[in-house]
Amino acid sequence: MSKIADRRRCKRTNAVWHIYLCVYAFASAGDAFSLPGVQMVTYNKGDRLPLYVNSLTSSETLLPLDYYKLPFCHPSKLEYKSENLGEYLTANRIQNSPYNLTFLQPQTCSLLCTKKYSTNEIRSFASRIQSAYQIHYIVDNLPISSVTPEGYLAVGYPLGQAAGKDASPQLNNHVNIVIGYNDANTQSPEQGRIVDFQAFPFSFAYEERDLSKGGERMTVCDWASKVPPLYMDKKAKEARVYWTYSVEWMLKNDVDWRTRWDIYFEAGSGTDEVHWFSIINALLIVLFLSGMVGLILMRSLHRDISRYNRVPTDEERAEEREESGWKLVHADLFRPPATNPILFCVMVGTGMQVLTMSLVTLQFAALGMLAPSNRGKLVIALLVCFVLLGALAGFVSARLYKMFRGKRWQLCTALTATLFPGVLFSTFFFLNLFVWAWGSDAAVPFGSILLVFFLWTGISIPLVFTGAFFGFRMPPITFPVATSNIPRPIPPQPWYMTNMMAAVVGGVLPFGAIFVELFFVLSSIWTDKYYYVYGFLLISFFILINTCAEVTIVLTYFQLCAEDYKW
Repeated sequence: MSKIADRRRCKRTNAVWHIYLCVYAFASAGDAFSLPGVQMVTYNKGDRLPLYVNSLTSSETLLPLDYYKLPFCHPSKLEYKSENLGEYLTANRIQNSPYNLTFLQPQTCSLLCTKKYSTNEIRSFASRIQSAYQIHYIVDNLPISSVTPEGYLAVGYPLGQAAGKDASPQLNNHVNIVIGYNDANTQSPEQGRIVDFQAFPFSFAYEERDLSKGGERMTVCDWASKVPPLYMDKKAKEARVYWTYSVEWMLKNDVDWRTRWDIYFEAGSGTDEVHWFSIINALLIVLFLSGMVGLILMRSLHRDISRYNRVPTDEERAEEREESGWKLVHADLFRPPATNPILFCVMVGTGMQVLTMSLVTLQFAALGMLAPSNRGKLVIALLVCFVLLGALAGFVSARLYKMFRGKRWQLCTALTATLFPGVLFSTFFFLNLFVWAWGSDAAVPFGSILLVFFLWTGISIPLVFTGAFFGFRMPPITFPVATSNIPRPIPPQPWYMTNMMAAVVGGVLPFGAIFVELFFVLSSIWTDKYYYVYGFLLISFFILINTCAEVTIVLTYFQLCAEDYKW
């Protein structure tokens, strides 16, 4: 009866895991759900529509720049939109702007301001254009998008067009803003919700004669006009620039408010077919490794263990069989590391902390709770999970260190609390100094650095010591076999059993299981796009864990067969 119950329990567990993975797959593939934490706003005709500006970004320098570091048109009073810690860490500096937008009220060639630039300011614009900086606007929490010359969607629009190192670049001093709205679920055709926000930039070398009589707009700003482009000549002593904009309203009832972010996700995350192909490719790797592990267990371990467990015959007693391979080192399998056992325990404990942090954060992200519209929330979730899971790191490292019968438990706990976070914080602090010296918006304010430092020292470290306290109070983990007092000598190893070869082989297969998702994640970071198929990423993460475990089993088995017990 117990075997039948175990089989039923195993089937239920497998069914739960299948349902679990399918839910996340559909959560990633199905985009038609409302983004949590975002309030749906219905505007009436004549309502003022605030337009905010965000940091300038570049895929070449990867260093964001404050919008008003360049001499753009300023509002009468600069105001920062309320920001959280995650927005500071991700260089989102959202500020107000002088743009005057009114719902359902089109504008043509409106004059934003007139600026007279010096040589240094001209060179500053030219340098940023050469570095391919993008301008970012936000309306109703929706970022502005544009179409590249190749026909792809891009977040933001270019500051200008670079013609070459020696040639003068063009400055985009006019932008045609097209705002799409949906009035299908409103009570009046004069109401609507913002579902699209696009920019079409142009470069116009306006003259004073192009001004209207009132001086509030330009007489021409059409792309087909004969106005020449505006070049930023680095040798010029001064330049007068007229900044203009137009606003068009487009009815888009085919785009629902809940799915208005889909175009950004598709541009940054690719199509679902690509991700399914990646998962199938990773599953093939898992099946290959599972076959190898099963072959090892069935042909080697099962046969030997069965022979050890049965009652030997008189012939087997009379015959002394020579043991070979992994069976020779069974008394040395659980010997503590000869060098730095504390470091081993610290790395395992911190690894459990990082693994659990990644798993918990990915679960919340796959369920749509960390949408890109909630700027900075993903970083906050990572920080909070890492800090709270300090107790797990302390517990695991303490249990492992007590298993090795270590005596310096204070040092083990202190290193668990400070080594990995300390290296990360020190690297972050020194890199922040260089970014601050360059003048980039990526430099985190000192107050935010102090807050991160407090999260580490005031919350994470005490939790690590708390977890270690409970870990050391528990009885030590017992080994299935006794460890001999005298270490067995390790024979010379062949070249293919070196640590370097094990690292290469052990890294190639897990990388092959996740490289497609890794490509999209890194592309979204470096090219300022949005990645949001966290369901696919979660499935790939489970496959990665499975692959790493099976690769470890295979490599450890071959290492033990070579009589090297320092696994």
